[in-house]
Amino acid sequence: MHLFATPVPVRRIEVPKEIGDAAAVGWRAPAAHGPYVPHVDERTLEVFRRAADPTDPIELRDLWLGRVEYELGAHALDPLRAECWRSSTVQRDVTVEEVLSSRATVRFVKELFNSYFRDDLYGQLRPDARHILSGGSVDELHWGLPETLKETIRYALDRDWYGYSDSCGRIAAREAVAAYESARIDGFTYTAENIALTMGGTFAINSVADFLLSNRLAATAPALCGIPNYPPLVEAIARRGEVQLVPLSADKGVMSLEPLIAALTPQTPFVLLQTAANPTGAAVDEAELAKLIRAASPLTMIVLDECHEWLGESWVLDEARAAPNVVRVSSLSKNWSAPGIKAGWIVADSSFIADYYEYASTSFGGPPSLLYTTIEVLARMERWSLTGVSEVGVGELSEFEDSYGLRRGALQAAYDNYRQERRARESALLALRGASCAQLGGVARVIPPHYSINTALSFDRWDDSYRCFRELLRLTGVSVYPGILNFCFGSGIVRITTARPWEDLRSAFELIRSSVREEAVAHA
Repeated sequence: MHLFATPVPVRRIEVPKEIGDAAAVGWRAPAAHGPYVPHVDERTLEVFRRAADPTDPIELRDLWLGRVEYELGAHALDPLRAECWRSSTVQRDVTVEEVLSSRATVRFVKELFNSYFRDDLYGQLRPDARHILSGGSVDELHWGLPETLKETIRYALDRDWYGYSDSCGRIAAREAVAAYESARIDGFTYTAENIALTMGGTFAINSVADFLLSNRLAATAPALCGIPNYPPLVEAIARRGEVQLVPLSADKGVMSLEPLIAALTPQTPFVLLQTAANPTGAAVDEAELAKLIRAASPLTMIVLDECHEWLGESWVLDEARAAPNVVRVSSLSKNWSAPGIKAGWIVADSSFIADYYEYASTSFGGPPSLLYTTIEVLARMERWSLTGVSEVGVGELSEFEDSYGLRRGALQAAYDNYRQERRARESALLALRGASCAQLGGVARVIPPHYSINTALSFDRWDDSYRCFRELLRLTGVSVYPGILNFCFGSGIVRITTARPWEDLRSAFELIRSSVREEAVAHA
């Protein structure tokens, strides 16, 4: 039995002509509206001021949603929550610093996140959602796993490769990931001892937080979490110790890390940072990231969520990312359109990985062995592409063990098909993202993303992102993702995911534009 013995087909990916012609001359992205800062605004403070118990995240959630219901008036769906808000009164004064350092804040946002998905969007409001632009992942039916990677899963199944394995993953796959990550970083070479395969990004960060924080003595300073951020990740850290939320501004596609650097102390136990922000698509400056890493105590563990670091210009990573106190997290969920497969890896110091082995062995046994060949092939082909390999030679063929039965011609064909799909996919997704920014630039304040498939925007009409979601859904049938769910407290910023079929995006945008124009005429 040979891997790639059967010719691998190519998934046909096309950019719709309507946007392909415009993309060829360059979409005119909307002008930026100055730096974006996820500040704590008066509406957020008011919820904490009115809560009978500001340490109760469920009450905070109900007050926030109650205010939305109250302001929706005749269109409210939960009169009890509306009455909860209407009957509340100011109980105290609350500062921004108190909100950002409160355990209740993290859990309140996570409970709001749960309510949005479980109770609203995919609950009582699902029949109203004709166009769901709030998913946060690529439409896998159009831009899913490359066929070359699908073939590796079929091969693993045929070989019955789904048994127990090393708790950090198969050595061959870890070696392949190490070589790929070494090609991305300046001046450092990883080995398999620096790699642990995991079950996706959210799981990886949760397990790293559990491993690092649960066994430590009580910390004398809070962990630092840059915001915007993904609620499950921040909640995973807050469960295990105090957390300080640190708002990070974004300007012209670059995220400022100065607030994080200023917040560091020698006692800071943990830092969580998304290297490309969700939802703004702003990336870290590599020199500033190196400054953050070097400013931290050697005992401060810095976890870099690199999962949104794609669909933009590639760059060489600074050697500081390989520091002994840095853990880097990657996943197949975004870049390879496979959120349900739950696969990825962490890159860290070899001593960390050696200790993490025992944690993995005790907690979950190990990652899915069925996917080891997929990760190995993916990492090798990504490295070849990154380093300019076009012709598969004896050296590339020898990277795989003999049991695969690979033939040079078959491997070359699989690699050609993989690169072709990757290029076509990236071209299509970039065109869709650019077209989306251009389509909405006339009716919303758009933050043009430099990375990721998400785009952040706000409308003059709304200063509450959750109310924006509710009213847009009612008026247009288009679902957006409220920024509050990613700790974007101030302004009515929402997120759309542009990796959707163009016919869906075009229809959704026309509905949004019509609604905004009608509102403008009504108030003229």
